[in-house]
Amino acid sequence: MNLKSALLIVDVQNDFCPGGSLAVAGGDKVVPVLNKYIEAFSKRELPVIASRDWHPQKTKHFKEFGGLWPVHCAQNTKGAAFHPDLKLPAAAVIVSKGMDPDKDSYSAFQAFDEDGRSLADILSVRGVKELFVGGLATDYCVKASVLDALKHFRVNLLMDAVKGVDIHPGDSQRAVEEMLKAGARKMTFESLES
Repeated sequence: MNLKSALLIVDVQNDFCPGGSLAVAGGDKVVPVLNKYIEAFSKRELPVIASRDWHPQKTKHFKEFGGLWPVHCAQNTKGAAFHPDLKLPAAAVIVSKGMDPDKDSYSAFQAFDEDGRSLADILSVRGVKELFVGGLATDYCVKASVLDALKHFRVNLLMDAVKGVDIHPGDSQRAVEEMLKAGARKMTFESLES
């Protein structure tokens, strides 16, 4: 971690946690670990960015309209809110994705802040060269975000702060292998602190 580092938290929203409409088993377990990363980055005044799915009520992403998924993270619903225990700092940048009803938008690099700036632009303006990525789900939005990030940044995959859907057994493990093969580095909070 250096002055050119940023923390990217992917989609830690109620609908992806136990009790949500598209729950990741143990999805809420990433929250206390991510809070430790948030504290470490905030102490050093490094950027903390949180992406969120922010779907319209009608989108081809949902089963009902031809997509893969049950309705989840619909704009301004409780399910779309960040997990209540996630301690995002006041200065955190929120980027939203999945707003186009004709696109799936798994990657945080398809997300925009409230002023319409893309994640890539936000990071570029801040001079970020290295990303630390955790969140949900390993085999979908985390993977897509990491693979896109690797086109422009050094990327650390926070192994203790990701959980997967595993629609097919082993999906998350295969996703991790794909990210590492593409150039991501494994990291845990313990290794960050040392």
